Amino acid sequence: MLDKKEAPSLVSIIIVTYNAAQFLQNCLNSIYKQTYPAIEIVVLDGGSTDGSVDIIKANDNKIAFWKSEPDEGIYDAMNKALEYIKGDWVYFLGADDIVLEGFSALAYDLEDSNAIYYGSVILRGNKYYGKASKYQLAKSTLCHQAMIYPARVFKKYRFNTRYQISADFELNMRCWRDKSLRFEFRDHTVANFNHTGASSKKDPIFEKEKAALILKNFGFITWLRFRIKKIKQSTYKKPKETED
Repeated sequence: MLDKKEAPSLVSIIIVTYNAAQFLQNCLNSIYKQTYPAIEIVVLDGGSTDGSVDIIKANDNKIAFWKSEPDEGIYDAMNKALEYIKGDWVYFLGADDIVLEGFSALAYDLEDSNAIYYGSVILRGNKYYGKASKYQLAKSTLCHQAMIYPARVFKKYRFNTRYQISADFELNMRCWRDKSLRFEFRDHTVANFNHTGASSKKDPIFEKEKAALILKNFGFITWLRFRIKKIKQSTYKKPKETED
């Protein structure tokens, strides 16, 4: 853990937004409240027409970089934003999410640039979900709002925009397979995650390819466990009630 007397590493917080004026200021305010002193904010807006840009402009003196232009989706905007960061660490936050005190606690724990640090989030009022097993990472991954990546990850990888909703899931799979990286849990509640956004939907391309991605990145045993569970769920699915 970083000695708070030492110069802290810069953490870049990336926010991508599109017509999120009703949430954006609260999101930014939650960052301003953090006790961790070395944070830069990078905002990529997708060409909002609802007043989001006016909010960004009003916060210009606290935002390191921002741009508003059309993009091809959330992960395309995240990839673009990565070109403008200066931090040693990277954190992705939705405009409708807020960071909690645990974000600063996790930021103070950052020390190994070979580790992807993660904590928990608040989801539907409950803590979600603590330390993840290999199988949980393969089956459900982690909320990116719970994770702080070393910037070196993005010198090697980018989000695959074929997966319009689950590109972060697929990226985490590649990171797990990468033997130069490891996932490091810290018991901090990092953010309040708004589950009603794009991430609440299914990604049809990813779902179709998920089993093959698990096999490729996590190996045969994890893939077999996943497939057996899917078969059981399909076999024992409760039939719909029918009227007489």
